[in-house]
Amino acid sequence: MIAGIELGGTKTVVATGTGEGAVTEEWRFPTTTPEETFSRATGWLRERGTPSAIGVAAFGPLGVVPRHGNYGKLLATPKPGWADYSIIGALHEAFPGAQVTIETDVNAAALAEARIGAASGMEDVAYITIGTGIGAGILSGGHLIHGTLHPEFGHLKVPRKPDDHFAGVCPFHADCLEGLASGPSMAARWGKPAHELPPDHPAWNTEAWYLAHGALSLVGIVAPERVIIGGGVSQAEGFHEKVETLLNEIAAGYFAPIQHKPYIVAPHLEQQAGIIGALLLTAR
Repeated sequence: MIAGIELGGTKTVVATGTGEGAVTEEWRFPTTTPEETFSRATGWLRERGTPSAIGVAAFGPLGVVPRHGNYGKLLATPKPGWADYSIIGALHEAFPGAQVTIETDVNAAALAEARIGAASGMEDVAYITIGTGIGAGILSGGHLIHGTLHPEFGHLKVPRKPDDHFAGVCPFHADCLEGLASGPSMAARWGKPAHELPPDHPAWNTEAWYLAHGALSLVGIVAPERVIIGGGVSQAEGFHEKVETLLNEIAAGYFAPIQHKPYIVAPHLEQQAGIIGALLLTAR
């Protein structure tokens, strides 16, 4: 029995399936306290059998290096009650014989889209998500990338759009990429959430500006063959094309990977990318 868990800040998805990413059965429920959330997830799995392998795609910040003492733990997350919670510990207690593999939700989504989604067959892929925060998962040479911590793409400093004087909403850095272009940033900047803004609203030119500059950093550092942008904020009509157009302008013809068209694309797996990625982790 192969299992996957996608642990999000607002919802949790638990599934059975295969190491190739096929979902047999899944259940979605709100993320509450750590104890209640994992009691519900493991109880649902136990009703279906005993998993031999469990892949976990979790929100962060998250300990992702097996040799470190914080491996499998949530770190300094602002989500109440979750800091220092051991996901690995909870799953080993529930299923002592199971192999547990854990990664960030965006890394898992990058893996899923590279294997069976919008970047199928590619070994060098970046997946950006724009929602409550901004994050990126990176597959480079077929390997999911992190150092002593996973990528914190959303907290990059990016050039300001000319005449943009918005202070930013990040409680740590104010006007980092997340502070200027996340969902809460758009709502604070324009007075409406992103999904209420029409496609011709100037908000989308501003949003595309910041995502294009963020994507340029990824191009310069890890040279992905394709960049996928997902998350609720990215779903506006024509958004990916706007970002690609601006990226080409600021790249000025220098970066070879951008010549592969289309370069900035929407995810094919949509809301399934995280849980499919969790199942794929069990085969790594």
